[in-house]
Amino acid sequence: MSATPPRTLKTVTGAGGVSETYDLAVDPERSTLDTALRVAALAEAARIDALFTADLLSFGAQGAIGSQEPLVFVSALSAVTSRIGLIATVSSTFHHPYNLARLFGTLDHVSNGRAAWNLVTSSLGEENFGPGGLPDPEERYARAAETMEVVNALWDSWQPGALTRGPDGTAVLDPARVRPIDHRGRYFSVAGPLNIPPLPQRRPVQFQAGQSDAGRTLGARYAEVVFTSLPTLDVALDFTRKIRAQAAEFGRPGGLPLIFSSFHATYGATEEEARRLVRERREAIDFERGRAQVADMLGGGVDLSDLPLDAKLPESLLPDVTSVNRRRGRVDIFAGYARQGYTLRELVVAAQDTGHWAAAGTPEQLADAVEERFRAGVLDVITLGGLADPREHDFVVNGLLHELRKRKIVADDYAGTTLRENLGLELRPQGG
Repeated sequence: MSATPPRTLKTVTGAGGVSETYDLAVDPERSTLDTALRVAALAEAARIDALFTADLLSFGAQGAIGSQEPLVFVSALSAVTSRIGLIATVSSTFHHPYNLARLFGTLDHVSNGRAAWNLVTSSLGEENFGPGGLPDPEERYARAAETMEVVNALWDSWQPGALTRGPDGTAVLDPARVRPIDHRGRYFSVAGPLNIPPLPQRRPVQFQAGQSDAGRTLGARYAEVVFTSLPTLDVALDFTRKIRAQAAEFGRPGGLPLIFSSFHATYGATEEEARRLVRERREAIDFERGRAQVADMLGGGVDLSDLPLDAKLPESLLPDVTSVNRRRGRVDIFAGYARQGYTLRELVVAAQDTGHWAAAGTPEQLADAVEERFRAGVLDVITLGGLADPREHDFVVNGLLHELRKRKIVADDYAGTTLRENLGLELRPQGG
């Protein structure tokens, strides 16, 4: 029996292109793919495991103009890459599971087994998908759970041996091995089977974003990788313990779901340079605009316009998280900061990282921070941003990644040709 390979940290970077339409307005001759193509080439050369695309469904959402449609975007990148995974963020609230199964199944085919779906339930954009307002979180997660049931059933509707190669090299179909799913549920009726051939990965890798109670339960039941905001080691330990315990109750294998954290790193050639960069960024903060950012982190229903910046938030301003319809996990984090005694000024500073993990230092010091979480078992996948910037690229690839590889925390090369292989996941997920 072959030995189990040692656990290693997996790496992801942003695919670029989120605001490329602004660049087009300035320079009509520039392709919206220019930045993304450059990032994809740099990331694959650095043996980063996957490219990640976020999604914003409305103009002005969270201070941005929106984004390119993620599935179309990563499909374009699949043609110019060969190993790196392609993670597309798509909402279960505003899409039908049959279409999702076909879209991600097709991406898995065109990329030769590198597709992944980051499921979100959306906290913005309902004005474009009416009639009606945004469903409450319980409703959104119930729909998401049924969506996952249907999508997985469709991906599994082709049984082993359904499609084989005949003596003359042509495909031979055994219709008896392609079965309807006949799903009848609260939100969907789907007969199936899926009308595209079996996928290279059988199922694309399933990511899920969310850390509220309902989001954590969904991730524990279905996700192979959970993307979440874990600003401190204590928060990461608590979240990981809870979601892995829930996953075990659902009968899933140990170690699932993998924990995926965004790492907001400030790099310096020296510790003093890193501190200076942090100080300069803080000095550049627009604290009046920051009031609205903190209000957004607290669910959007809090008026902070008259509160002095150096005052603590009174308990009366902190919302009951169960009354909030958007991003309850973020509300939990920032209400927790306020109860710890953060002033409004300190909350504005924290809001610049939107509740994600932030650290500053030399590549060696940042590697220490990453290694601490990795060894604690609360970090399996990490984002490494900034590859499009030459300075950041140097610090990421020749600094942090080099140091993590020297410590045998990150693998030197891809383990295989599919994203499942490179993430160390089963070809066909168990317990989901």
